[in-house]
Amino acid sequence: MLYNLLAPLSVQFPVFNLFRYITFRTGGAILTALLISFIFGPYFIRWLKSKQKEGQPIRKEGPQSHLVSKKGTPTMGGFLILVALIFSTFLWADLSNGFVWIVVGVTIIFGGLGAADDYLKLSQKNSKGLPGKLKLIVQFSTAFLAAYALTHVMHVPNATGLAVPFLKSFMFDLGWFYLPFACIVIVGSSNAVNLTDGLDGLAIVPVILVALCFAVIAYLVGNHIFANYLQLNQVPGSGELTVFCGALIGAGLGFLWFNAPPAMVFMGDTGSLSMGGALGTISLITKHEIVLAIIGGLFVVETISVILQVLYFKATGGKRIFLMAPLHHHFEKKGWAEPTIVIRFWIIAVILALVGLSTLKLR
Repeated sequence: MLYNLLAPLSVQFPVFNLFRYITFRTGGAILTALLISFIFGPYFIRWLKSKQKEGQPIRKEGPQSHLVSKKGTPTMGGFLILVALIFSTFLWADLSNGFVWIVVGVTIIFGGLGAADDYLKLSQKNSKGLPGKLKLIVQFSTAFLAAYALTHVMHVPNATGLAVPFLKSFMFDLGWFYLPFACIVIVGSSNAVNLTDGLDGLAIVPVILVALCFAVIAYLVGNHIFANYLQLNQVPGSGELTVFCGALIGAGLGFLWFNAPPAMVFMGDTGSLSMGGALGTISLITKHEIVLAIIGGLFVVETISVILQVLYFKATGGKRIFLMAPLHHHFEKKGWAEPTIVIRFWIIAVILALVGLSTLKLR
């Protein structure tokens, strides 16, 4: 909004020329989201506690320690992330940019779906929530609309192309298969973050790292000079998503202040589904879907652990590969302390982020 209002006035007032710079507005988005979280976070958490007397319902089949250590902790803290993220994006981003609206739309709808799921868990006092099929229908429908919109907003020769890391400007045209592929990326990313959100601070730090990496990627892909130099597939207008990523970084850091072990609040599906969906959509716009799987490798591993556990359980009539899935619960069952698991997973997320960023130069 500030860009649309003040940038045109830069001819009369040169100071407003600052708002033409994506880097300046990204810094503003980070600080704004961070301040919103710090200022309103304590009040919001107290309000959640007053409404959720018993806190988030804890899975009975989960680690037994959670029945004690997590009891009474409120959920739906993802609302704090969403408010800080959306407000900061609207304040600092170019609102005439179609990519911004598509990512914001996915974020809001997935956040609303997660909120409905969290509300049912609280009202019914169990960990079931919405039926899985219903959640997938809403997710895939939203993802399809977003992917369809992208093919019309993205003015590049290979709007339906898939870029391959380490190869110079190579694009594999998916044609009509692009739409189902895009749906899988968005829905898969959303649910992968959701599965990872099981310990205090475990999911939000990798989300921040992925957002940081894609802030860099979006800026480079949207700039024809850097894109040509690094031999990336340029996507005009995608640089504006750097501001959105900055807002997500600020909102994530602000939420981590309250979600760090021991957590004062959980993000719930409200936060995990929305952030995962947003990151998946950004990867499609920047043509770095495969790189998302590398940078967000921790989310991928957690998801694979669940898939393998379910398949093996059904194939062997009740046997398990892991003591419990997702993977972080397996290490809990082995006796690892929760902070140890969280910090070690953070370290792995940092390593994977560095590997993912290396693909920008190694071509």
